[in-house]
Amino acid sequence: MAALSNIDSTFEVDKLTYEIFSILENKFLFGYDDDDDDSKNSKSFLSNSAQISPGNVKSVKQSAGKVRILCIDGSGATDGILAAKALAHLESCLRRKSGNPNAHIAGYFDVVAGSGVGGVLAALLFTRGRDGFPMFSAEEALRFVVENRRKIFRSPASGIIRRVLRPSSSASKAEKLFRKTFGESTLKDTLKPVLIPCYDLVTRAPFVFSRADALEMDGYDFKMRDVCVATSADPVSVGPAEIRSIDGRTKIMAVDGGIAMNNPTAAAITHVLNNKHEFPFCNDVSDLLVLSLGNGESEFNAVKPNLSPAGFVRIAGEGASDMVDQAVSMAFVECSAGNYVRIQSNGIIMAKRAAPPSKTTSDLLSVSEDMLAQKSVESLLFQGKKVVEITNLDKLEMFGGEIIKEQERRKTAILPTVVLKNASPSPRTSSATTLSSLSSSC
Repeated sequence: MAALSNIDSTFEVDKLTYEIFSILENKFLFGYDDDDDDSKNSKSFLSNSAQISPGNVKSVKQSAGKVRILCIDGSGATDGILAAKALAHLESCLRRKSGNPNAHIAGYFDVVAGSGVGGVLAALLFTRGRDGFPMFSAEEALRFVVENRRKIFRSPASGIIRRVLRPSSSASKAEKLFRKTFGESTLKDTLKPVLIPCYDLVTRAPFVFSRADALEMDGYDFKMRDVCVATSADPVSVGPAEIRSIDGRTKIMAVDGGIAMNNPTAAAITHVLNNKHEFPFCNDVSDLLVLSLGNGESEFNAVKPNLSPAGFVRIAGEGASDMVDQAVSMAFVECSAGNYVRIQSNGIIMAKRAAPPSKTTSDLLSVSEDMLAQKSVESLLFQGKKVVEITNLDKLEMFGGEIIKEQERRKTAILPTVVLKNASPSPRTSSATTLSSLSSSC
């Protein structure tokens, strides 16, 4: 037994040694952000690595902490207002519990993934402003979505109007809005790893805009205004958006990210687990804290489903979101309940207060607030969903407490949870970019 114990300890030390050299590789070959707290922790880790003995390898491994992932669905029944309100509540909670009145969402998450309006929210909250902080607070992002909802989500034209109103003119308001908001900022100007999907009609495959890929080569770097146009381009009302990378080499014909992945949670988890350069100690879902934000489920008449093409697109996206939630819930079934939190309407409110087709912003704000206050819904293994006693607001409060604990733990940790990289000298791609990004280069 003693011999077996020695073998196990040696094996674990060898793994730890490999990970130490992985960090060294990131620093001296690929570079990482020296201003990041986790990067500072990695220096402390390397300087104190001599203190690690076979007897405390497991405790050292546990001290690597958890990677915090934020995922935001496409529009849903509330045109993104439910997710935006949830983020505003969460940021308020973080400021209250941390005692920092200037706390922001980007400071408490390591990765963000957003689709459609979720991608727009991700861009607003994680793009670096002139002062080095995020361009928008969560409350400001909520106000942005509320005030510009009609510009981002154009109502589908019909009949003679559709023939006269060309997609390009229909999309111009959104393009001007995003140009004014983001200016010349690109994916490289985001504070943390960002994943924003769209669907490329040229390759007929998902395309994921990724900060990691942008740092690898200019052929994967896009202006944030173009990223937002691409992920929110409604295929029915405005048609595809043709965009190019900043060096002009990569061209895509993009439509709404909800076509590809209305719920980007699975893509974000896969990216983190496969990106050992930035997340060297993340091995499985137990090393993650994931917050997934839905946007309410639309109410359709099941007896006489008189759906427009846009309605079919929306219900397909919402169905795909539920499938992703079910799969992710299954992956986290053996983890603590706080490792994966999903905020979504349980359907009761939309059934009772279904907004009319010409739903107003005040209607959506009221419905979204009610959705947050209602009892939460959770997916069960092979059993659909169940309504639990805890509310969505309670879930946000508890999750806020967990990510604050992780933030405090990192201040004294010897292992870096995240090692953010700078531009790499070699043209490699990360796990986020699909084959479509290669085949669509020109």
